[in-house]
Order: sequence, then structure tokens, then C-alpha cells
Amino acid sequence: MASDQTARADRSGSAIDSVSVLSEDSRRRMFAFIRRAGRAVTRDEAAASVGISSKLAAFHLDKLVDAGLLRARYETPGGIRKVGRRPKVYEPTDAQITVSIPDRRHELLADLLLDAVLTEEADENATQSALRAAEARGRRLGEAARQETRPGRLGPERGLTACEGLLEEYGYEPVRETSTLLRLRNCPFHPLAAKAPELVCGMNQAFLSGCLTGLNANGLQAVLAPESGECCVRLCPSDPGRADQTPADR
Repeated sequence: MASDQTARADRSGSAIDSVSVLSEDSRRRMFAFIRRAGRAVTRDEAAASVGISSKLAAFHLDKLVDAGLLRARYETPGGIRKVGRRPKVYEPTDAQITVSIPDRRHELLADLLLDAVLTEEADENATQSALRAAEARGRRLGEAARQETRPGRLGPERGLTACEGLLEEYGYEPVRETSTLLRLRNCPFHPLAAKAPELVCGMNQAFLSGCLTGLNANGLQAVLAPESGECCVRLCPSDPGRADQTPADR
């Protein structure tokens, strides 16, 4: 699980690095020019687009390649074969880079609502369909995480440990308050949750309940416990009496 968290931190750091590369004006303008071009662009064309030398342009373009924003290859522009070395050309990658602090997952909420619309059954209303879609998605994610880590039998404490890694990836900022109580410091769906708290918080609870089911985390539940500035859900034992126990009490 520690290696998973390291990998997630590395991905987050890479996204920030990629965005920081665009802080230089000429580099940002060349990147915009290449994206608009709709074809591979030579170094000379990129240089001319911002009025700098080809040598300086090459430096900036290589930075964009290193950041994963562009890819480079050798090709004759226009497909005409000429004698001699083919020029290096640049084109955008398919990378989509988003940096949000604190982490927001509005695309996940939108995807869940789209699933709900596309799969709504005759005996459901819109809210019921949304809750079902959220629970099903969480369950699939929990099952995938369990398949990857193969944690064995999960009681409340080990179940929360498994949940921490998964929920960290989705921006919940989990914090273990006691050995069997997990608070979620961040709401990935803020500020949209404030516009429709009954729907969004209900979907959030269903999603997290599904994660617990998929992980096969026995003896745990996702309960609504709204608190200002935090996620509206906490993970705790199905037996409420266990939630107040500290490690020393066990």
C-alpha cells in the first residue's frame, strides 16, 4: 500500500511539474501554436511563431517533451521525401493534466450521473438510479483494489487500512482518528455538494459503501456525519460501540 501511495504522489508531482513548465511565456505560446496547428510542427515553425531563435526554441520544445505535453519524431513535412536528414517535428500528446488543491473529482460525479441516466430502470426515479450507479462504481473499484492487493480477510482495522489507500487516490484525504474510525478531511465533490447536498452526499455515501463491499471489509459502514470543511461521510464499525475505542483500549 505504501508503494501505491508513493506512485500516487509521483503522479500528482508530475502533473504539477507539467503545469509549471508552461509558466515560461515563449514555451506556453509555442505549445498553444502547436496545439492549434492540427499537424506536426517543425522547430523553425515553432520558433517563428513566437519570434525566437531555432536554438532557443529547441530548448523549450524539449522541455515540453520531457513534461509529457509534446511528442517528437522525425518526419518530412508534407510527406515529400528529400535528400538528407529529416527534420524533427513536434505534436501534442493525448495527456490531460489537471491540478486541483485540494483535490476535486467533479468528473467522477459527472460520470456517475451519466451512468445513472443511461441505466435508469423503469421502477426507479432519478435519485434512486444515481445512488445505484454510485454504489456499483464504488463496488467495482473496491473489487479491483482487492484483486490487486489480495489483502486476505479484512476486519475493521485492516479494512480501514485498505480503504485509506483507495480513498487517498480519489482525493478524500483520509485520516485515522482511532484504530476503527476513518475521517475524510476533503470532499472531492465540493462545492457541487453544497448545491444539492441530499443527492450528492447520498451518492457519496453509496459510493463509499460500495467500496467497502468490493473490498470485502467486514464490520465497517459508511455513515453520514456532516462536518464543516470535511467530507460528509465517515467510515466506522457497523457496531457503533467500537468506534470510540482507541488502540490502547483494544
